[in-house]
Amino acid sequence: MKLNTVKPAAGSKRAKLRVGRGASAGQGKTSGRGVKGQRARKGGYHKVGFEGGQMPLQRRLPKVGFRSKIKATRAEVRLSELNGIEGVVDLAALKKAGVVDAFAEQAKVILSGALTRAVQLKGIKATKGAAEAIAKAGGSIEAA
Repeated sequence: MKLNTVKPAAGSKRAKLRVGRGASAGQGKTSGRGVKGQRARKGGYHKVGFEGGQMPLQRRLPKVGFRSKIKATRAEVRLSELNGIEGVVDLAALKKAGVVDAFAEQAKVILSGALTRAVQLKGIKATKGAAEAIAKAGGSIEAA
């Protein structure tokens, strides 16, 4: 195979429509532009979403929702995910194990799943229920 022999598959490319070449060509007279108005004229330009001066749809609809800027820097860790981490569990250990995102600045252990062994948390917060479960398993939580 040579580069000069490579061609698109048959039927994958359509010929460019030549407009304004008479009635027999299928796109004569107004050339598919309708009748009069800004869009029928040469150079008739308007911005995307422009509705002729009417209030555009994106401005008529209400704003919805909220996106927290600190969400990317916070992480939740399930109790069951702590089972696979050896030694002292801190933010660096969680990142190394792939439990939390690399951008995380803080992590919090939540009560989800079961803890099968004692773990020592350092510099990581825990919810009330998770703290009880860690203590019950023989672990400890140390504030940084």
